[in-house]
Amino acid sequence: MKLLLIEDVSALASLTRKALEDEGFRVDVAGSAREAEDALAVEQPDVIVLDLGLPDEDGLVLLSRLRKLGRTTPILVVTARAGLNQRIDGLDRGADDYLGKPAAPAEIAARCRALLRRPGGLLGGRLSLANVELDTAGRTVAVADRYLPVARREVDVLEALLRRAGTVVPRQVIEAAIYTMDETPGPNALEASISRLRKLLAESDAAVVIHVVRGVGYMVAAKPR
Repeated sequence: MKLLLIEDVSALASLTRKALEDEGFRVDVAGSAREAEDALAVEQPDVIVLDLGLPDEDGLVLLSRLRKLGRTTPILVVTARAGLNQRIDGLDRGADDYLGKPAAPAEIAARCRALLRRPGGLLGGRLSLANVELDTAGRTVAVADRYLPVARREVDVLEALLRRAGTVVPRQVIEAAIYTMDETPGPNALEASISRLRKLLAESDAAVVIHVVRGVGYMVAAKPR
């Protein structure tokens, strides 16, 4: 799950980012409206968390512009402007949810997950294929109801594949889902994660297989019966 956090207070952004990553999100941070738009020009997050008090532009102006440009990404506004009229204004301008500061990171994460569970959202509470099940909130993997010790990165890879099960997922799509913009994975990092995940699933008698489509990407599918 990729999240763009738009927050100009660096200490708060760092604290919130760490907490959201602990909740299973991959987090990019933008400290201004310009940085946010630059980030959105490169990658499409699953959800946006937006502070309104930005140094270069009012967050509500940015919010309105994103909606006018046709961006449908769920947006959670987290701000000190928590009065009734301010909340109404934010929702009318296109916010999907509105949370007053100070806000606990655990609640921010829970509200983001709730937004992504809405009709048309990207996040199902559980993803499953054959006898493999992924709990997207708890970040746990089970095969035939037996939980597996899967590392965080491999959980992210499995989620990216399960969301598009039966179709080839280009490697750049997987990398965009599992790495943040300031991470610089090695040239074979994804292959290594895929290899570890395939080995773990095979050893656990998972009824799924990860296919390699050379030069394109990867696909997860149920094994033929």
